Amino acid sequence: MPLNFFGIAFGLAGLAGTWTAASAADLAPAAVGDILWWAVLVVWLALVARYIARASPSDLRHPILGPFAALVPTTGLLMGGRLAGTWLTGGRIVIAVMLVLATVFAGWFVAHLLNGGLDIDTLHAGYLLPTVAASLIAAQSSALAGWHAIAVGAFAVGILFWFLIGGILLGRFALRPALPGPLLPTMAIFSAPPAVAGNAWYAINGGTLDTIDLLLLGTMVPLLLVQLFLTPSYLREPFAHSFWALTFTIAASGTYTIRWLAAENVATSRALSWFVMAVVTFLIGVIAYKSSRLALRTTSRHGPYTPVESATTK
Repeated sequence: MPLNFFGIAFGLAGLAGTWTAASAADLAPAAVGDILWWAVLVVWLALVARYIARASPSDLRHPILGPFAALVPTTGLLMGGRLAGTWLTGGRIVIAVMLVLATVFAGWFVAHLLNGGLDIDTLHAGYLLPTVAASLIAAQSSALAGWHAIAVGAFAVGILFWFLIGGILLGRFALRPALPGPLLPTMAIFSAPPAVAGNAWYAINGGTLDTIDLLLLGTMVPLLLVQLFLTPSYLREPFAHSFWALTFTIAASGTYTIRWLAAENVATSRALSWFVMAVVTFLIGVIAYKSSRLALRTTSRHGPYTPVESATTK
């Protein structure tokens, strides 16, 4: 099972987070978010069980798919953060375990990079996941667990590696051949850090918005505009399960926007928030529907569904 399949649970967690934020802003019933979180847990457990049954030590060193291993503890951190809101002790246990796993993998991943030997043409925006996404989400969940010092430290790590790895990726995208089609959806991850950092800082700052949030919001807008210009390229590609790479950026950006609209409390805030929720839910719903159809077609042609999709071939 390709490691990028864990993007399914990660994207669903992002959608659950959007509906949870909407519930906190009195825009939606809490039950919707709760149902989505249970779906995340079921999908995450199913993927982990399937992967363990077929795991290979070489997977983590795979230059294309290896970075996606970070999605296992990162999705766990999101679930732990949600659990902390209703059962603090249980949430803290989940967050602590996933934080250790994410930190160990991030340390190993950076050491792997420093050892050299990688082909720059194999780099893609998924290389932001082990250090940037994992650290910023660890900051958010740690803040929800009441661990302020850990949250601030994790936030700093995420920002540091956003600058370091983001700069390398920009050079790779601009100066080297374009990503192969199946990897193109990972470009969405390049625009995720401002929204993910914003949601983390919102939790660290006790649910209030300040100058740092303005900086992150200002950064999010042009990076999302980049994604709009990339949309025609996405639409030209045949659908594949790799399109789940789009989902967390969509959801995190929607969540951060809803929080801003709730804080501004202008006359159109509720209408705009509902529009954002509708767009986020529709886009992720379309990807989920197409992904299900693809799985069913594979099952009908080849018997029991066995994900064999490679990120390097169509």
